[in-house]
Amino acid sequence: MNRRILTLIVALVPVLVLGVVGSVVTVPFVALGPGPTFDTLGEVDGKPVVDVTGAPLDPTTGRLNMTTVSVRDGLNLFEAFGFWASGDHGLVPRAEVYPPGVSREEIDKSNEQDFKDSESDAEVAALHYLDLPTVVLVRGLTEDGPAARVLEVGDELISVDDIPLTSPQDVVDIVGTRAPGDTITLRYRRGDAEQTAPVTLAARPDDEAKGYLGLTPGEGGRPPLRVEFNLADIGGPSAGLMFSLALIDKLSPGELNGGRFVAGTGTIDQEGKVGPIGGIQYKMIAAREAGAETFLVPAANCNEARQRAPEGLRLVKVDTLDGAVTSLADIDAGREAISCG
Repeated sequence: MNRRILTLIVALVPVLVLGVVGSVVTVPFVALGPGPTFDTLGEVDGKPVVDVTGAPLDPTTGRLNMTTVSVRDGLNLFEAFGFWASGDHGLVPRAEVYPPGVSREEIDKSNEQDFKDSESDAEVAALHYLDLPTVVLVRGLTEDGPAARVLEVGDELISVDDIPLTSPQDVVDIVGTRAPGDTITLRYRRGDAEQTAPVTLAARPDDEAKGYLGLTPGEGGRPPLRVEFNLADIGGPSAGLMFSLALIDKLSPGELNGGRFVAGTGTIDQEGKVGPIGGIQYKMIAAREAGAETFLVPAANCNEARQRAPEGLRLVKVDTLDGAVTSLADIDAGREAISCG
């Protein structure tokens, strides 16, 4: 064999091996980057992202965008290097996102529940801010629990054994005094119809001496006010703040954003406290690329956000729902809002 050809073959073998390994072998990392961003004042698939019925709505303009982080799994060596070199993605160990011993299905289910909880917390926080009345609602039902034979998610709970309910905790406290086999009387409203039904309690899975109803009570708007959130395939709790702001904007005079493009992120509890989130740098990139000029940052994320903020994006520090509304009003009035420094 010609020596030149042999030399060429010897030189190409490592390249071919590297090419095969790099395109076939996966690495134990995932790539995080900017994800989709959604206008909570807008629509998705023809439906309002935050759909409010049963109350007069104030017109809104501008945008209040929630932001997300994309997660790319199953990367080969070349893909991982490409994301690392891109500048707008980062690599983290796969175990940080998908812990060993926990199935993908379990993780997705947990993220989905976190998102649903953030929706209900956002609704309650906004209603409390607006001083609107709330009622006790069925937020969830255990499939084989006693309540599932009578109630549906969304039913309003009025009383248990003629004891009026003023908060979700009332349901927990009353049922907690009953034993398995006891029959309680539930009064509830479904649609416009008020109904009464007896329910025999089962034994709690974690304490067989106590009665078990098998429902998750929550708080929500008093009918006819009804709030529905229409974003699917989104997980985690970080959209709470933007959902609350959209609901406030729709149910109160004026425009929170002054007609501008505002984006943001942050968890929220029912008292309106804003909590930290992950992936702030990627959410800021997504917001700026979508056209946002102002970004609402949870106070606990401010240091990281300040170091990684895209050019031209104003960072507004928020630790409560009330503070977020005040900061947006300040910006609209030409005043200086509290920033991340």
